[in-house]
Amino acid sequence: MGVVTTMDPDSARQPQGKLSKDGHALIEANLGDRGKHYVCGSLAAFTNIIVTFPIQKVLFRQQLHGVRVTEAVHQLQREGLRHLYRGLLPPLLQKTTTVAIMFGLYEDFSRLLLHHAHGSGAPELVTRSVAAALAGTAEAALTPFERVQTLLQDHRHNGRFNNTAHTFRTLLRDYGVRECYRGLVPVLLRNGPSNILFFGLRGPIKQQLPDARTHMGHMANDFVCGGLLGAALGIMFYPLNVVKSRAQAQVGGKFVPCHQVLMTVWRERGGSIVLLFRGATLNYHRSLLSWGIINATYELLLKVF
Repeated sequence: MGVVTTMDPDSARQPQGKLSKDGHALIEANLGDRGKHYVCGSLAAFTNIIVTFPIQKVLFRQQLHGVRVTEAVHQLQREGLRHLYRGLLPPLLQKTTTVAIMFGLYEDFSRLLLHHAHGSGAPELVTRSVAAALAGTAEAALTPFERVQTLLQDHRHNGRFNNTAHTFRTLLRDYGVRECYRGLVPVLLRNGPSNILFFGLRGPIKQQLPDARTHMGHMANDFVCGGLLGAALGIMFYPLNVVKSRAQAQVGGKFVPCHQVLMTVWRERGGSIVLLFRGATLNYHRSLLSWGIINATYELLLKVF
């Protein structure tokens, strides 16, 4: 199965020989072309977060407490509109940065690895898969933003943490940097494989869609492609997100291994697969919308820039 990327083949070409009087301009143009993947990824994520944050908050309550969607919505209604967007800043900062890293580093790692793999006979699929995994691993450096988002969305901490800055200050002052990375293992287990599948499959999936002849048609195809992939990956890695949410809701104390957290949740929910995946339906629809927006906006902005 081939991999189709958004990388402009011309952007990967290196200038050869002596620099002409326009050589510096050529280098700057190449750097700008590479940088646009970071900018477009960031703006796409910004658009997505503003639209889907309330849905994500309902989903988080389901993951954390194992309640039905109606109860999660009632919790938010009781807390009022004032708290609906509480916790927005961490995912806004985290998602705009991680999606920028996801797309930008994937392109950069792909160029670098393809250049070194040239002539070695290494399959391009393998090279691009490694690039996707490396980009996903790099995203995990921003786990503290997911950590703070979890604490601000958990109503049990409403009286303890005021906002993003206060939460960061409290964690660092009282517990140290390590506490900010609670839940890192499930993030790492999720990011690398999901990136490999996302970048590896979005090209082939788009090729199976009806040919687009207009800008709106291309946007619709990009939305469907990104949405279907995001929704499928969201279901596939849903238990890891449940483990992450449970681990990150704890403040202080022992760092419990990932598998032990999973077993605790499993026992609490009566060994039921259905209850373990509670919230997965909403997550499916949120991911369908979220990654549809991200992929379509990203591809549109690439054309604009």
